[in-house]
Amino acid sequence: MIVNAGNLDILYRGFSAAFREGFGQAEPDHGPVSMAVPSTTREQSYGWLGQWPGLREWVGERVLRGIAAHGYAVRNRKFESTVEVQRDDIEDDQYGVYGPMFAELGRASATHPCELVWGLLKKGFATPCYDGQYFFDSDHPVRGVSVSNAGGGDGAPWFLLDCSRAVKPVVIQTRSAYELTRMDRREDEAAFMRDAYRYGVRARTNAGFGLWQLAYGSRQELTAANYAAARAALLGMKGDEGRPMGVRPTHLAVPPSLERAARKLLLSETAAGGETNEWRGTAEPVVTPWLA
Repeated sequence: MIVNAGNLDILYRGFSAAFREGFGQAEPDHGPVSMAVPSTTREQSYGWLGQWPGLREWVGERVLRGIAAHGYAVRNRKFESTVEVQRDDIEDDQYGVYGPMFAELGRASATHPCELVWGLLKKGFATPCYDGQYFFDSDHPVRGVSVSNAGGGDGAPWFLLDCSRAVKPVVIQTRSAYELTRMDRREDEAAFMRDAYRYGVRARTNAGFGLWQLAYGSRQELTAANYAAARAALLGMKGDEGRPMGVRPTHLAVPPSLERAARKLLLSETAAGGETNEWRGTAEPVVTPWLA
């Protein structure tokens, strides 16, 4: 191929098409657990997480509710990935080998939020949320009472989640969407100094914690008894004002190492002793490599 502006435009359109194809073929698995929030500034504040809405009988005047004074904010982070294409490969019509690379770059961009969401959930045993406690903790303060959403242990982590609400256990916010751009003018520095053209994806995004009351994390063995304890903890959750939240677990998220245990617990008709499995169908198993 002759290297000129017109042919470089054609080449970029081909790389862009491969990127979009890879992006579209990806199957992100973070959707159920995360709440998508468009970000309009460097960081987003989530102080309202401490004010769980509820209804009261209207006696006298309305009771005005303000946003609780929590200072929890999620700062956007900037991410990139760049591919360098050698001019010799373009001149020698070898640029076709880059197509799969751009498709993979698209797939990686589509699944990057999964890395952020599940990676943050995995760090929840040692990362604070809006109330200043670790997201998974044994002493979240609720009206002077310590409430636990952590099961302890030191094994592979698993998470029981209520993903049925508008507010989710995790927030994924996006300031700038994933975009492929190019640096392929003949007068560009890379073309002059390295005889190469550069193409890269850029995004500004980040994940943060939502409501800890909607998630239970444990590193104990995934057994029927420990699962029952997790369900009981979530079903009994109350908001910061002490009102029952009506939490109902919907998903059990596990790493690949716990897939068999999760499927046995939630999909099998019989339990370990041959009796009817009382936990069958009580949550949907989610097996994700991002928790490994």
